[in-house]
Amino acid sequence: MPSRSNLFSAAFTRAGGRWTGAEVDLGEAEIADDLGDAAQEALGLSGDELVLLCVEVEDEWFAVVRYEDDFDPRVFISDAHAATADPLGEIFGELAGVAVDGDAPDLGIRPVGDLELLTDFSLSAEELLELSMEEGVLPADILSLIAERLGFADELDRLR
Repeated sequence: MPSRSNLFSAAFTRAGGRWTGAEVDLGEAEIADDLGDAAQEALGLSGDELVLLCVEVEDEWFAVVRYEDDFDPRVFISDAHAATADPLGEIFGELAGVAVDGDAPDLGIRPVGDLELLTDFSLSAEELLELSMEEGVLPADILSLIAERLGFADELDRLR
């Protein structure tokens, strides 16, 4: 089981056209609700604001969770099979409504979840899928590309 010491997680919110971010401690996360609570707490928010929680685990997988208003969280996981090998990945899978059989053969990278969670930020489902499936590109690099497209790359770099 991978350790959570090789985990990076940060949440970002946008107000007045400007993104701000904060590192998020997911070390105590046990259920899906803990993820949103930790992101809200790290940013000091009350709950209705747009929040993007970005997580990368080892060099294996990443996830983006979008919290907004009273809507259910929208989740994208870059590789469902890799995520199942990690207890945190199981929580993300549960949040995304995806169950992956950890004993099934690894068929390569399998992105799952809401591919359209960033389309209103001009990152199409096709582009997100293409970025995630690119061989030899690390999850950290993909998150950096996403952050650059959405306009919070400087905040992401500051927190890393």
